[in-house]
Amino acid sequence: MSQEIHGTHSGEPAEPAEPEATRRAADEAESSRASRGWWDRNADEYQSDHGGFLGDDRFVWGPEGLDEAGAGLLGPAASLKGLDILEIGAGAAQCSRWLAAQGARPVALDLSHRQLQHALRIGGGIPLVEADAGRLPFRDASFDLACSAYGAVPFVADPVRVFREVHRVLRPGGRWVFSVTHPIRWAFPDEPGPEGLSVAASYFDRVPYVEQDEDGNAVYVEHHRTLGDRVRDVVAGGFRLLDLVEPEWPEWNDQEWGGWSPLRGNLIPGTAIFVCERD
Repeated sequence: MSQEIHGTHSGEPAEPAEPEATRRAADEAESSRASRGWWDRNADEYQSDHGGFLGDDRFVWGPEGLDEAGAGLLGPAASLKGLDILEIGAGAAQCSRWLAAQGARPVALDLSHRQLQHALRIGGGIPLVEADAGRLPFRDASFDLACSAYGAVPFVADPVRVFREVHRVLRPGGRWVFSVTHPIRWAFPDEPGPEGLSVAASYFDRVPYVEQDEDGNAVYVEHHRTLGDRVRDVVAGGFRLLDLVEPEWPEWNDQEWGGWSPLRGNLIPGTAIFVCERD
């Protein structure tokens, strides 16, 4: 976020104004620009706060802690050996490192330069690509599988465009598995405590959530789709939906992560994972 800092009477610079939270339209270009800036600014804090939970080489699908090692949504771990796999919205490439440990050949893609710098810091020799998920810089049929753990999909204005790009770079029969905030959560306040258990908005209100600066420029954008919307988007992107996984909150997980918490997780779903296959 680029903001002009005005001096105070004491000669000390004023603190930047907090972004204004609102609901309004945000197109593809504005959403992409906001996401790149937000993740570049917040990558350090994100990795500091959540790096311990995510690990350096663990594949976690969401705040519940569902692990690909046990879930096998991409297929049995042994079957991943030798496969070309694209991770979209890879962050610091934790999932890609786990895939590499299974003998796969992952490529980690992210919009944020700073997130990929964290991937370099952790290391592991994973190929890293800085690019927009709606414009994948790969040839047709380059990958056997594609995956995204809370990457890209919740933040794009046109998910079908992303899905069609994933379809293009996948080989026939390839799986596309992605996780997003469960759509029902949009009807509840994003709070981990009891205040997050009462419906406060319409589930059917698809107007994006936007945080904007003093000039009205979006600095964070998240797009809401209902569960039915997501299914239709998957089909429009050229995929068949094989499974829809709604992870339950495990007893061992006592952490809070934003609006995710044991209290809410034991009552309402927080994550939806779509397991899709390219026709």
